[in-house]
Amino acid sequence: MTFERPLALASGAMLSGYELVYETYGELNSERSNAVLICHALNASHHVAGVYAGAPEQRGWWDNMVGPGKPVDTDRFFVIGVNNLGSCFGSTGPMTRDPLTGRRYGPDFPVLTVEDWVHSQARLADALGIERFAAVMGGSLGGMQALAWSTLYAARVAHCVVIASTPQLSAQNIAFNEVARRAILTDPDFHNGRFYDYGVTPKRGLMVARMIGHITYQAGDAMAQKFGRELINQRDQYDYTFDIEFQIERYLRYQSDKFSQYFDANTYLLITRVLDYFDPAASFGGDLSAAMTAAAADFLVISFTSDWRFTSARSREIVQALLANRRRVTYGEIDAPHGHDAFLLDDARYHALVRAYFERVAVQIAPGIPPGSAQGDRA
Repeated sequence: MTFERPLALASGAMLSGYELVYETYGELNSERSNAVLICHALNASHHVAGVYAGAPEQRGWWDNMVGPGKPVDTDRFFVIGVNNLGSCFGSTGPMTRDPLTGRRYGPDFPVLTVEDWVHSQARLADALGIERFAAVMGGSLGGMQALAWSTLYAARVAHCVVIASTPQLSAQNIAFNEVARRAILTDPDFHNGRFYDYGVTPKRGLMVARMIGHITYQAGDAMAQKFGRELINQRDQYDYTFDIEFQIERYLRYQSDKFSQYFDANTYLLITRVLDYFDPAASFGGDLSAAMTAAAADFLVISFTSDWRFTSARSREIVQALLANRRRVTYGEIDAPHGHDAFLLDDARYHALVRAYFERVAVQIAPGIPPGSAQGDRA
């Protein structure tokens, strides 16, 4: 969808016309009350669920969560996935050509915030005729967007689902992002963000950035169980080189090489900075409870005990701030071994909690449930 009206950004910059790519799943009911917005994390996109015709390997990044009969049931809900501004999957971003210059934006694309994304998403909702979402939902960076929706557009959110997220990054998290950015910025092929003009990609920087991210998204115990200290050779002895010797090294090289072939380096810089800046309490003297005063939605907050990047303690801060404002909150702390990536994986307890919560959401929009629906009958 094309938007011609300029978007004023938190930085003071102005983004003149832009495009947002989005996908929808399910049907919008006659009351327009069953819409669910799914907000994506760092390297995901609008392709939330399902597969494309002729490309079955391109399965949506949250396909185990969203779809017919799944926890967020598209037989009942109209689900919208939006690719955020600045991304490299179709929406206007650094790879887009600036209409004023005809040149790719590259490093000239303005730095964004979570709040900027939410304002652009609200414009999309307006264009689709959705005045109020049954739920806004996201994990990690997506959870930050859901949290921002609950205060910036409080009257437009009935339920807010925040999974494996945080009210602000810790110093350690900002440090990880800075190391990843420096890997990209110092790659000789980066060319100050103008690498498009040279027909190259700062592949080495992107690979290191992805390795850092991948390590932090996993829990140590899970990595130990999956890889241990296994060697790639069959002799069970060291080669005494600096080439790949351990299985974990091969895995990281493979994942990072794949990432470097489809993700844009300027987008990586941009989105990690979006993560750094998010801090709704900053305008309230650091008081998260004061920051959440405007929220009117009911909340589901979920964390994972092995997530050392966005810890359960940070999710409990969100819960306490909401309770201080007398909001209705359901909180689930899942004892799962997978680290931050747990929000993307199959866990029966986690999915059962989300399913049960969305059953409650469905009851509130009961007029939109198709007559004779078995799930509607159970509700």
